[in-house]
Amino acid sequence: MSDGHDLDHYADDLAAVTAHLDLKGAIHVGHSTAGGEVVRYLARHGESRVAKAAIMSAIPPLMLQTESNPGGQPKSVFDDLQAQLAANRSAFYLSIASGPFYGYNRPGAEPSEANIRNWWRQGMMGGAKAAYDGIVAWSQTDQTEDLKKISVPVLVMHGDDDQVVPYADSAPLSAKLLKNGTLKTYAGYPHGMPTVHHEVINADLLEFFRS
Repeated sequence: MSDGHDLDHYADDLAAVTAHLDLKGAIHVGHSTAGGEVVRYLARHGESRVAKAAIMSAIPPLMLQTESNPGGQPKSVFDDLQAQLAANRSAFYLSIASGPFYGYNRPGAEPSEANIRNWWRQGMMGGAKAAYDGIVAWSQTDQTEDLKKISVPVLVMHGDDDQVVPYADSAPLSAKLLKNGTLKTYAGYPHGMPTVHHEVINADLLEFFRS
């Protein structure tokens, strides 16, 4: 596997695994940054091994605010995330998991200590440099042209209360750019909806797989 921390490297690693396993007719499912990885993989390596895909709470088309993407977030937002991670990544991961990732900072929310600790555990298992560089990868990679290249069916799943990847500038735009995209919006769901609403998300994925 490669050691680059950008979407091209992520996609190339995925392509290497699918080729090694000789996968055919695969269904790729990606959450958050992995949604961007799936999109870049399909655009960069083609669809010969793929039947369909699902992306949820995913980063495409582009999270960064630019002249052509005025609804995105200012670069200062992501610079601050990198600064927090560099200063104390343990505290950073704890704050993300305890707050916006699962929507535990919303009124009436009931935080799960198990979910928070497990998310923190996963973060701390990763490399510090990979996480630091990864913030640039998931926030500043424009995947507009990637999405236009994809022709297999893609289910675009996103909660409209996503505080990590804001809904309005992500899922609806991705669905429009895809040749065969279907948008499924979840009212009030947070970024980490596959965990806190797994019973709904898993059922919808299975329905899509079988369709």
